[in-house]
Amino acid sequence: MAAKTTILDMNRFDGANLDALDAHKRSLVERRAALGNGYRLFYRDPIEIVRGSGSHVFDEHGTDYLDAYNNVVSVGHCHPHVVEAVSRQAATLNTHTRYLHETILDYSEALLAKLPAQIDRITYQCTGSEANDLAIRIARNYTGARGIIVTREAYHGNTDLVSGFSPSIGMGQELSPSCGLLPTPDTHIHGDEAIGDFIVARLRERIAAMRADGIGFAGLLVDSIFSSDGIFPGKAGWLNKVADAVHEEGGLIIADEVQPGFCRTGEAFWGFARHGFVPDIVTMGKPMANGIACSATAARHEILDVFTAKIPYFNTFAGNPVAMAAAKATLEVMDDEDLTGNASRIGSMFVSQLEGLAVDHPAIADVRGAGLYIGVEFDDPATGDPLSVETLELIEQMRRRHVLTSNCGSYGNILKIRTPLVFSAADVDRYMTALQDSLAAIGI
Repeated sequence: MAAKTTILDMNRFDGANLDALDAHKRSLVERRAALGNGYRLFYRDPIEIVRGSGSHVFDEHGTDYLDAYNNVVSVGHCHPHVVEAVSRQAATLNTHTRYLHETILDYSEALLAKLPAQIDRITYQCTGSEANDLAIRIARNYTGARGIIVTREAYHGNTDLVSGFSPSIGMGQELSPSCGLLPTPDTHIHGDEAIGDFIVARLRERIAAMRADGIGFAGLLVDSIFSSDGIFPGKAGWLNKVADAVHEEGGLIIADEVQPGFCRTGEAFWGFARHGFVPDIVTMGKPMANGIACSATAARHEILDVFTAKIPYFNTFAGNPVAMAAAKATLEVMDDEDLTGNASRIGSMFVSQLEGLAVDHPAIADVRGAGLYIGVEFDDPATGDPLSVETLELIEQMRRRHVLTSNCGSYGNILKIRTPLVFSAADVDRYMTALQDSLAAIGI
């Protein structure tokens, strides 16, 4: 079986390949040394992106690449409605939230209207990491306990606090002593029907073990699409019984909506809503302002008020008028263009075509997804071992055919398809043609 990989080391450029690049790219890569070694580039032959439009990006030569990976520009690269809103606000005012300003109020009212009525307070940050950092602090303050449970390959951010609850960063990242790990909810192994009971049983075991070590249970921090674990949406509703178990054990449930939120699953606006439960805290980030740094933590007032009664929260750049204008315009596009419906329709078409392709390619062990978040697992049909090397080569072959995608999961053997929400039927056709040709090229 392949060695375990980490989220940041998948599909990365290896500096040993520097001499294979043309002079221009080699110069750019060498200049990146000033950024330090922590940054990663995609692909053996990195791409210089200079322009974007909708679900397409273009390199310095004008070559058109289909973007099947980017969920940050959720309503498409350079959407004119968002560009206009940002430009207008940037030309007018940009400051912090300690003055009255109407845009943040308009957006907050519109966003809270998308959430369950019980979630009636919202506070802003700049990144999903900051949102999850604050959510953990709020949960610990409210429960008086320290223990936070996440799944085995979860990624929830990179602050000092949250990185301790992000095992997918890798073995070099020490987990928090108060971090409890659940197994990946692998429906390919355990099945759709059994997965809820399986995770509930493991949750209760983990809570008991933490308590035996003197660590109280504060809550479960969960990404309901399990993106870093390998994309395991499962049947709608299975997480409901997990949420019930969390509350029975005295903890809070924090729904990390950075990946599954904002129309992504096609079945509901939020990932948790697809499962039919109401979280105590909701965090969000990446897709909410179409590329402008913006995130938020929303919560039930009775939970947030206990925290803010002791600790005022202020973030200099969070909730600034430009970010709020971008977020408001992005939400308007999601509604006006029915991007939840598009994610459902195009996602269903995508999955159907992938399942059809699997009939002739036994290395495709599983196709799973919700809306426009899809995983395709590649295993050796004879042994069941993950085809990690082959999946990485497949991604490189796709890049040569001008389609951008990536991988995920413990062994990097799951093709990760996470497109802008404006992906079209023609885009699916182009992706499938490139995938078919790429599979033929590597012989799986």
